[in-house]
Amino acid sequence: MAGDIKRIIVLGGGTAGWITAGILARKHASNPEQQPIQISLIESADIGVVGVGEGTWPTMRKTLAQLGIAETQFIRHCGATFKQASKFVNWIHGQNDVYYHPFTEPQGFNKVDPAPYWQSFVAPGCSFSEAVSFQQFLCENNLAPKSIANKEYEVVANYGYHLDAAKFITLLRDHCVSQLGVQHICDTVEQVNVNDDGDLESLLTKANGQQHADLFVDCSGMRSKLLGETLKVPFKPCDQIFIADTALATQVPYAQPEDPIACQTIATAQSAGWIWDIGLQNRRGVGYVYSSEHCSEDQAQHTLANYIGCETIENVKKIHFKPGHREIFWKNNCVAVGLSAGFLEPLEASALMLIETSANYIAEQLPANTKIMPIVAKRFNAMMLKKWRGVIDFLKLHYVLSERPEPFWLQHRQAQSIPDSLKELLTLWRYNSPSEYDFTDNVEAFSAASYQYILYGAGFKSDFTQMSQIYKQGQAAQKQLLMTQKRIEQLQFTLPKHRELIDKVNSLGFSTI
Repeated sequence: MAGDIKRIIVLGGGTAGWITAGILARKHASNPEQQPIQISLIESADIGVVGVGEGTWPTMRKTLAQLGIAETQFIRHCGATFKQASKFVNWIHGQNDVYYHPFTEPQGFNKVDPAPYWQSFVAPGCSFSEAVSFQQFLCENNLAPKSIANKEYEVVANYGYHLDAAKFITLLRDHCVSQLGVQHICDTVEQVNVNDDGDLESLLTKANGQQHADLFVDCSGMRSKLLGETLKVPFKPCDQIFIADTALATQVPYAQPEDPIACQTIATAQSAGWIWDIGLQNRRGVGYVYSSEHCSEDQAQHTLANYIGCETIENVKKIHFKPGHREIFWKNNCVAVGLSAGFLEPLEASALMLIETSANYIAEQLPANTKIMPIVAKRFNAMMLKKWRGVIDFLKLHYVLSERPEPFWLQHRQAQSIPDSLKELLTLWRYNSPSEYDFTDNVEAFSAASYQYILYGAGFKSDFTQMSQIYKQGQAAQKQLLMTQKRIEQLQFTLPKHRELIDKVNSLGFSTI
């Protein structure tokens, strides 16, 4: 019998759980055009959250605004700062080489492809991102992506955020409960009950008894208590593609309160992995992602301490993970979001983006009744599998382009570890630059512009001579490259330093008008 969806239970109170609960509640708990749906979130005080995901995509601006959280409130509460790019250090040869993945597309990217022409019109040694985007200049000079005169969520240069994950969860929890009407049940689930049709029927909690729902969202983390453990959806490992399986995370205070705040995530390659470095208001979040096959924990500790510039590190959080994802993400009346759906590695902050994508799809396409739930689930699975495929290809690209000689990096470049879809694109891109024709599906995780930043930043060799003869857009490309330089000349005098803007947000706040 088909029934209306009257209650949704989200299991798990990390970032995935509260973002999903908030987006669902905003859309369905108080919609005057429909019967309100009760959104409940169950989390256990006995189960901790990972809590080290501190970088976001620009999509987080829309998510925060959608939830009704003011940008000023978010920055003040979460120690948040602005993120304009990812900076990759020593990923090519390991000899102080650098390239950028900015959040702003190349100047005029929708009008002309800069790839075949940029080297003809710039000084020797100028990188691709320096030539086609003003954002690397902003990052290298510690300039903010906007000024205090801009409104909340208004953009001069495209940006996401760096944030304190634990404080972010607290903000989301308080906002969802007090402003969006999410029912918060702090309790431990002792049993999952399944009915004869294979659907989840209820969760038996220790203090609050049976909790029934029509749809269950599994945000229980890597254990995937509902989708994986209960409904037995298999895990599809990707450890042949990504060989890092461990992370050591710590926090580093600034030497001086007025020290500059990096406006980009810095990813520095090491012999058996890479170190992330994220600047928050009062500290940095630093962590080493590495392969336990190629590096012992003691060696990883030493590498991380050496990067920070100290003898030993006292407070370190160790996280073990297996790269991969569930074969499907929605089965029967259960859908997984966040780590319960899968995880690859922290590179490019894709995990939070996948949470946002999943939560929005569930909220927007929520089935009107249980009869059509299998159709919605089928469409969701198809969309998310494409999304994951795109993330896998893009993250793997960073490793494939490296020329570092250590075993960790050599193993990443073995042919059998590279997905066929990426091999095909790399063959094509010898003669054509990445374009929208390579990514015709609107659910693609990364754009052609992002692929260009990584490809040409890392020195990928394409036949630009043949491309330029085919495209014949040299004059138009030169005009766009000149406009980039003019934009830099303008912004260097109008944008404040990053820390200066953060200080003004804390004291004055952004205008909401």
